[in-house]
Amino acid sequence: MVIAALAPIWKDQALPGPRGCAMDRYLQSWISLYDHTETKWHSLQASKATSNLVVLFFLIGITISALSYYHLISIVVGRFFAIELAFSVLLVAEILSLVFTLTHSVADSVGKQFEIVSLILLRDSFKELGHLPLETVWNATTLLDLLPVLADALGAVVIFLIAGLFYRAQKHVKITSSPQEQLNFVMLKKFIASILLIIFLFLAGDGLTNFFSANHLQSLFNLYYTILIFADIFILIISLRYSNLYIHLFRYSSFALATVILRLSLSAPKFYNVLLSISAGVFVLLVANVYNVLNKHEPAEQK
Repeated sequence: MVIAALAPIWKDQALPGPRGCAMDRYLQSWISLYDHTETKWHSLQASKATSNLVVLFFLIGITISALSYYHLISIVVGRFFAIELAFSVLLVAEILSLVFTLTHSVADSVGKQFEIVSLILLRDSFKELGHLPLETVWNATTLLDLLPVLADALGAVVIFLIAGLFYRAQKHVKITSSPQEQLNFVMLKKFIASILLIIFLFLAGDGLTNFFSANHLQSLFNLYYTILIFADIFILIISLRYSNLYIHLFRYSSFALATVILRLSLSAPKFYNVLLSISAGVFVLLVANVYNVLNKHEPAEQK
């Protein structure tokens, strides 16, 4: 565990007296709980549970669609409502993974955000297809209606490519100068991630309670991304405690700006949402490669 490996450092930075011991135990318990939760989340059992949950909501979606089609319930849903619902549950799981990624590397968390956006675009493609009539009449109007579907689908593929290239381009360089500073930085990021996790679990519980409305689920992602923007800015400010080099400041600021652009893309009109997402992707990819060129003499290490 992280606590066991860094126990000597932790002991050196403990506050004096009973208050310091109490604070030390509290922080160790907090971080141990977070590490245990992360380990459980990345376990095979958690993956199976997530898969089973996605299948369950997919079957629920099919049932609701069938009941709606035969007018047995008053709820009106799209043709591919079951797929939309399954994707929404999968997106909730991906955002939970994003929280844990944040503590390891800010750059990797940015890559995870692009993964999530690509899945949102795919889900929106199915949503747009669901608006088409069962008996499709191929004419100019139908072809125009297909344009948003194709735009979201192609946008998802481009973002998928950008995310892969972005991960390949990452060469993490430590911004801290000592193990104690590294521990402090990790602890602060874990604290922020813990707060984000609690907030998102609350939002997800409220959103999935009203899963009949796809727009409500979209609002869930919009709100969480807004919160994520402030978390990214907060980590940027914290990082200045350990390094005020211009190159590091520009890199973190660029990632924060990309998060803002991604947030705007979630509520942007059709076509503009894809344009904003791809623009953010090209931007961070360019920043990552320029950063690597400027740091080519620095040893690559995981932050």
